[in-house]
Amino acid sequence: MPQTADIALIGLAVMGQNIVLNMNDHGYVVAVYNRTVSKVDDFLANEAKGTKILGAHSIEELVGLLKRPRRIMLLVKAGAAVDEFIGQLLPFLEPGDIIIDGGNSFYEDSVRRYKELKEKGILFVGSGVSGGEEGARHGPSLMPGGAPEAWPHIKAIFQSIAAKVENGVPCCDWVGESGAGHFVKMVHNGIEYGDMQLICEAYQLLSGLGLNNDELAKTFTDWNKGELDSYLIEITSNILKFKDTDGSPLVDKILDTAGQKGTGKWTVLSGLDNAAPVTLIAEAVFARIISSLKEERVAASAVLVGPGDVKFTGNREEAIEDIRQALYASKIISYAQGYMLLRNVSINNKWKLNLGGIALMWRGGCIIRSRFLGDIKAAYDRNPNLTNLLLDSFFTQAVNKAQGGWRRTVALGATLGIPTPTFSNALSFYDSYRSARLPANLLQAQRDYFGAHTYERTDKPRGEFSHTNWTGQGGTTASTTYNA
Repeated sequence: MPQTADIALIGLAVMGQNIVLNMNDHGYVVAVYNRTVSKVDDFLANEAKGTKILGAHSIEELVGLLKRPRRIMLLVKAGAAVDEFIGQLLPFLEPGDIIIDGGNSFYEDSVRRYKELKEKGILFVGSGVSGGEEGARHGPSLMPGGAPEAWPHIKAIFQSIAAKVENGVPCCDWVGESGAGHFVKMVHNGIEYGDMQLICEAYQLLSGLGLNNDELAKTFTDWNKGELDSYLIEITSNILKFKDTDGSPLVDKILDTAGQKGTGKWTVLSGLDNAAPVTLIAEAVFARIISSLKEERVAASAVLVGPGDVKFTGNREEAIEDIRQALYASKIISYAQGYMLLRNVSINNKWKLNLGGIALMWRGGCIIRSRFLGDIKAAYDRNPNLTNLLLDSFFTQAVNKAQGGWRRTVALGATLGIPTPTFSNALSFYDSYRSARLPANLLQAQRDYFGAHTYERTDKPRGEFSHTNWTGQGGTTASTTYNA
């Protein structure tokens, strides 16, 4: 069997097909396989007709078509399917061969697979892939991580098919070892949850000002010309313009219950595990959960009262600008929180993530691509050891400038009875983070009072713990100090 293929891909759903065609366009010979083998023949006869793409009808045949070291990419459903295909591949591979998981896998699964395959001499790469169908076909954002030895063998392929930004820089670079690639993709998706919910809250607030769909579309189009320039703002404008077959706005006919596939939840859980307060992303996840309670919400709307039939009576143009400022400031908070998580996990796992480089990888191709990410890259260029985006001079000035409109917008939501979970959370986080003193002194006193959990004193060195017999009836024995 001639070993002519540069890379193989397993999984011919839309993303898989488009990645294969993208690789073919860039001069690579790709061998393909699918669990339902008839899809291989259908693909070759239709979408891949006239290309150099090779079809295989078994795993053994697929591996036999590959040049050494063999490079095999999986684009299958996350979870058991990935482990199943790895198990099928192993009997036909040899040390130095490379397995790439390009699905939406949980990063801790990638950590496990990396370790298991390393023991067998197989190089594992877990790569985030973002950009949807269009990105896969014409240039996605790729976030590969895993066995460093694999990178020289896949770098040219990955960087050639990736999206390009200014001066042809590819939105793809090596992220780090073990599960780093899928971890970075997970945080990308968590930030995406936050971005989408923020835009939805702006949409509802603008509607509360009395804007119709055409005015809403124009507002988002105008916003997309400035500092909010992004893919998600662009498609929001397009969605608001779109008319159903009867000429009415389609968006108004879509049921207000949102789905999710788990990456936002994973981000929040990872934040809890790594002491990173990704509170805005958590609110975005809970907002989707609340939206799913449609029947309960309809019933509640009949008995739970709000502020009444309050109409906005202020200056509409000024309120629109306030909402824009609130959206921009809250977006900064969302990314600051996401980068806190990236930093903490990088330190905890010794991955040495290039935080500025990650912003560049997200600059094009992916769902959260925006002008804004160039500002993040510039912040880490100024200070690679930056502890928080809010402490960079550009972002400090940006949130300070937007603060007035941001506060008025949150107050507007409360006045009109319009929920703003992520706008409000972002402002609350900002006020907490900028506070030199929080009421946790009382909280620690409460913990010591009922559980002898001890506390630190302002007049003694950090790390020295005290306990008080608050009632005069307790003892002097304190609970062991630990942090969960």
